[in-house]
Amino acid sequence: MSEETKTTAAPATPATPAATARPTTARPARPAAGDRRPARKPAGRGRFQRRRKFCKFCADKTMHIDHKDPVMLGQFVTERYKILPSRVTGTCAKHQRALTTAIKRARVLALLAFTPLHHG
Repeated sequence: MSEETKTTAAPATPATPAATARPTTARPARPAAGDRRPARKPAGRGRFQRRRKFCKFCADKTMHIDHKDPVMLGQFVTERYKILPSRVTGTCAKHQRALTTAIKRARVLALLAFTPLHHG
């Protein structure tokens, strides 16, 4: 009769996998919920100071944006012939618009290439 009335016990559950998988080490305390931003470094203590960008055309009044000057326009185009954004070159919005128009005009006149595949 003891064979018929055996109760099946639930299998023993192993310890939590996270506790056995890695050794526990001291962790730094987490910041409070409102303080999740990384601490800012004091100004001037970095390795180098990034130079402030400026518009070449505003600084040098003798420089003019001309669609017939492919050498000057080439400074504002990548090696893949994409127009560089003003956040990279530092030009102001007014001169960036004029520069874009001049580059597009130079492309139509075949003074600048549209792509690297267009050989000049």
